[in-house]
Amino acid sequence: MNILAVGDIVGEIGVKELQKRLQKVKQKYNVDFTIVNGENAAEGMGITEKNFKDILAAGADTVTMGNHTWGKKEIFKFIDNPKLIRPANYPKEVCGKGYNVYRCKDKKIAVINALGRAEINIMLDNPFAVVKDIVDRIKKEVDIIMFDFHAEATAEKKAMAYYLDGEITAIFGTHTHTQTADEQILENGTAFITDIGMTGPKNGVIGMDKDAALKRFITSLPEKYKIASGEAIFNSVLFEIDDKTCKVKKITRIN
Repeated sequence: MNILAVGDIVGEIGVKELQKRLQKVKQKYNVDFTIVNGENAAEGMGITEKNFKDILAAGADTVTMGNHTWGKKEIFKFIDNPKLIRPANYPKEVCGKGYNVYRCKDKKIAVINALGRAEINIMLDNPFAVVKDIVDRIKKEVDIIMFDFHAEATAEKKAMAYYLDGEITAIFGTHTHTQTADEQILENGTAFITDIGMTGPKNGVIGMDKDAALKRFITSLPEKYKIASGEAIFNSVLFEIDDKTCKVKKITRIN
């Protein structure tokens, strides 16, 4: 079983790069199931229904989200679509689901999404407690558990990986838009990478126009961000999973 996780789609340029590259990557690496983080697809802030449909049409099997989940009000029209997963550690009263289970070949694949709390200014439930509760409830009913942990702090992501080591198949970080080179399989078999990167503008500041970013940092004055233009990049990670043990055999960064 080969599962591909694609880094945060940033703006329309990111959606177009996904449309251009994803099917080729899936064919080359015999990908069975694809997870795409789509929380920045709409001008860097949320996702529209068109973005969501375009990402699925490009070849995604499910779309995960993050701190910009509610960036576009129209998400409430399609938040209950089973192929859209918002962070699980929002209060239980919030609409949408924080995980879902999908069938692929003869396997049941659970995909979980959660938000970190370190350096993210959103009132959330504890992701460690929330995700552990989900895993404890579903681990006997599914074969594979993939976890998109949308978090800022490397330490929080790594701590989560050790906390869930042996309990889930893989945990991959999103949010920073910068792919890390620390992929590893932990002692008890869980695969981990701090961040899988982004799919979007190459010549910008994590996808944003560099001039606007520089003005904010140099002057400390507010400046509206806008998506950078020009060449795009495609960041993703492939998890090769043993069909018998459902453990990751190999992690490969694909760009």
